[in-house]
Amino acid sequence: MNTKTSTDDATLRIRGPEKGVLALTLNDTKSRNALSLGLIRQLRGTLNTAGADPAIRVVVLGATGPVFSSGHDLKELTAHRADPDKGVRFFRMLFNQCGALMTEIARLPKPVIAAVRGTATAAGCQLVAACDLAVAAKSATFATPGVDIGLFCASPAVAISRNVGAKRAMEMLLTADKLTAAEALQAGLINRVVDDKELDAAVAELAARIAAKSAAAIRFGKAAFHRQRNMDLDKAYGLMARVMTANMLHADAGEGITAFLEKRVPKWANQ
Repeated sequence: MNTKTSTDDATLRIRGPEKGVLALTLNDTKSRNALSLGLIRQLRGTLNTAGADPAIRVVVLGATGPVFSSGHDLKELTAHRADPDKGVRFFRMLFNQCGALMTEIARLPKPVIAAVRGTATAAGCQLVAACDLAVAAKSATFATPGVDIGLFCASPAVAISRNVGAKRAMEMLLTADKLTAAEALQAGLINRVVDDKELDAAVAELAARIAAKSAAAIRFGKAAFHRQRNMDLDKAYGLMARVMTANMLHADAGEGITAFLEKRVPKWANQ
């Protein structure tokens, strides 16, 4: 993906990279942008390629239609109940693949920004929570309504509970109540709320600002940020001291510090 691409299919639209930003758009409004096994695999493959492409600095994940993502495809799940094992093999594979997608977003050496317009429910809400940053339109809503159909949103709880406080996360999971964009902001699920008509411009401005930073510094920092979250204090500071030392030895740190002292714009090595 080291050249500009423009790809459309039934489920995913790919644009870019344009000025370092790769735009991925869930594009299956008929299924309410459901996270089918096929779409999950396509997202994983695209992100894996993007992670290795130096031309890509930031990934933006959005969606077409009135629903950001409705979560797993219930028709797909139901069809596999007719399998000889009643769907056990498929269910396990699907949920493991979905978990792997969320993990890969966290491990991707590039920031991923969710641009949320409309409803994000169940695994769709999980997808928002898994992204590094999230900007939502005022009309956006968020929910984990699995309990309404007898299926607790256990996998979404992983990403959501790492963004939202435990009490608020459990309330979402137990009641299926929707959060407005303003409530999601207050809960820590998203970073900011903008008018619906301003969403694309707001996300583009944020992505451009991040894309202009040192790719090496972001690569060092994002990986370390996720690693230290579950460490105790001493181990976390020990890890970060090692990370900052390695980062200091990179050319971008030398250039950035020199540029700051010389009062000029730095020229990043893009490595």
